[in-house]
Amino acid sequence: MSIYLQLFFSFLQIGALSFGGGYAAIPLIQNQVVDTHSWMSMAEFTDLVTISEMTPGPVAINSATFVGLKIAGLPGALAATLGCVLPSCIIVMLIAKLYLKYRDLSLLQGILSALRPAVVAMIASAGVSILISAFWGGTAAIALANTHWHLVIIFAICLFLLEKYKMNPIVIMLSAGAMNLIFSLVIR
Repeated sequence: MSIYLQLFFSFLQIGALSFGGGYAAIPLIQNQVVDTHSWMSMAEFTDLVTISEMTPGPVAINSATFVGLKIAGLPGALAATLGCVLPSCIIVMLIAKLYLKYRDLSLLQGILSALRPAVVAMIASAGVSILISAFWGGTAAIALANTHWHLVIIFAICLFLLEKYKMNPIVIMLSAGAMNLIFSLVIR
């Protein structure tokens, strides 16, 4: 199978199964990109998620474009992005039509309520994977000796600023970069 079809079908699966948005898609993307096809290492995947977060647009689509471009150039980016977007377009049109017709049905409301915990679990799983990669470099050995303490401190400061002061995420990301630069200069 050509690389373009592999990219298309891999991201078609992601697009079709990533209920809950971009964060819920992260474990699915990781499975395809890191585990199944070995197109990236876990460290590269963490960078991919970071870049996808920093750029405008949905995380899953940005990731598809980035992976496709890295693996097979512009045609690969187009194939992966189309694969990621196509299921959403079809599903949203069908769901919108059904939802508008049956929105007051208690069965439908029950199904939507039941999906919420699964979506939260997928988002949490992605967060834990990225946290492990950031604090311990993606190694299997999670130990105090292997911890990147300056990153833990930056994380704690950013979390505090986000929760306590509701700071703009862009300001938080720029501040985190500046803090890491300062830590790097001081540690060296």
